Amino acid sequence: MSDQTPPGPTPPPETPPAGFDAEVGGRELRSSDLKSSAPRKRSRRRRIGLPVGLFIATCASTLWVGAADWRPLERMNTWEQMAQTLSANWEQGVVYMLAVLAILLTHEMGHFLLTLIHRIPASYPLCIPVPFNPIGTMGALIGMDGMRANRRQIFDIGLAGPLAGLLVAIPILWFGVQRLDLSETPVPGEVQLNSPLVVKWMIQAQGAERVINDGSGQRTVNTGEWIGIRQVNPFFMAGWVGMLITGLNMLPISQLDGGHTIYGLFGKDAHTLARGFIVVAITYIVINLDQAAVWTPMLILVILMGVDHPPTSDDRVELDDVRWAIGVASLAIPVLCFPLLGLKQ
Repeated sequence: MSDQTPPGPTPPPETPPAGFDAEVGGRELRSSDLKSSAPRKRSRRRRIGLPVGLFIATCASTLWVGAADWRPLERMNTWEQMAQTLSANWEQGVVYMLAVLAILLTHEMGHFLLTLIHRIPASYPLCIPVPFNPIGTMGALIGMDGMRANRRQIFDIGLAGPLAGLLVAIPILWFGVQRLDLSETPVPGEVQLNSPLVVKWMIQAQGAERVINDGSGQRTVNTGEWIGIRQVNPFFMAGWVGMLITGLNMLPISQLDGGHTIYGLFGKDAHTLARGFIVVAITYIVINLDQAAVWTPMLILVILMGVDHPPTSDDRVELDDVRWAIGVASLAIPVLCFPLLGLKQ
């Protein structure tokens, strides 16, 4: 026999507190909850809307620059001139747009996929359109909460982009070198591209050098050290841009991809390497003042970002042997891909 307490009087139902409307599935639902979905939807649209808008703008700017033979300022005098340029040369613009965006988006998706794998919050890739410079873009980037990543994860995310981008950029560049015309030297006064080592090697491997007679009986070999903007084709130009962006991103400083890589390799010792690089870069600009206008703005931007890489969520996590070997080998990427002399006119 068990003791049973007689049931007492049933208490009156409690009045729901202010701000509560009902119970749904055992959970009390606030009035504010009913309204919260709208801001979330607007926030989601903003997160998607900005990348999509910038992507469309970059499609337009790269198409325009390619159609304008990578001399956009010469073709922007009037709306009529711009319309005629697009009408006459839109096919070349489309080819350049597709090639250069394939490189940029593959690079950024390399980063983005690794943030998903490591579950690090990140934005969608953000392209940067610039319709008045010879390449039509300043690359792309993703926003990332790097403080949630440990040292190994930041290494993976940083290096994935350049390696993925090179997988697309190298075959595009190779095909562009095949179609490159080195039978003439650049015309004085035109924009000229300096060739990085990888371009020079491709020219040599394909036998693309040309012997040029300058009219005075002197015969020289054009090895492609400098390539005039009138000599390029959309594939070569897209590949050259891919090399420039990859080499620039892999410089061992700040929160560039190269900065993530050396921090993964060396931890806080990477700060010494980054500061040493700044000293070397400033010395180079002082010695080569003719290149100051090209590289000084980029150097200032990097310094404003911060020379030292910030700490990760766990700096004690070290790289395994495979990552270490890949990381050390990747330090050669700027040497191979970066056009040291940039552009000149």
